[in-house]
Amino acid sequence: MKTRLLIIVVTLFFLSACRKGPGEGGTSSIQGYLHVKDYNASQVILFGEYPGVDEWVYIIYGNDISYGDRVRTNYEGKFEFNYLRNGDYRVYAYSDDTTLAGTRAVVKNVTITKKNEVVTIDSLIIIK
Repeated sequence: MKTRLLIIVVTLFFLSACRKGPGEGGTSSIQGYLHVKDYNASQVILFGEYPGVDEWVYIIYGNDISYGDRVRTNYEGKFEFNYLRNGDYRVYAYSDDTTLAGTRAVVKNVTITKKNEVVTIDSLIIIK
C-alpha cells in the first residue's frame, strides 16, 4: 500500500512539473500584417506606403532572450505563427531607425489565453 501511494505521489509530482509554457506544441496562432513606410535617405520625404512583402517577422516565447521562430511575410504583407501554446509572446520586425542610427525592432506583445485561439495583432509598421 505504501509503495502504491509513493508511486502515485511521484507520478503526480512529475506530471505537475511538465506544465508547458509559451512556445510550439499547441493549437493557437498569431496573425498580423507588416506595413512599410518608404522614406528618402534623410527620412524627411515619404515616397510611399505599401505592404511589407517578403520581410522577416520574429517571435519570442515567454521570457526567452532570443527569438524562437521566424517567418517571411507573404505577397500581401501578412504573416502567421502556428501551433502555439498559451502564454505571452513578443512579435517583432526590424525597421530603419528614424534617428538614422541604424535599425530598431518594432515589437508587439501578445498573450494567448486559450486553446484554438487565433490572435490578430495590430499592424507592425516599419520604416525603410
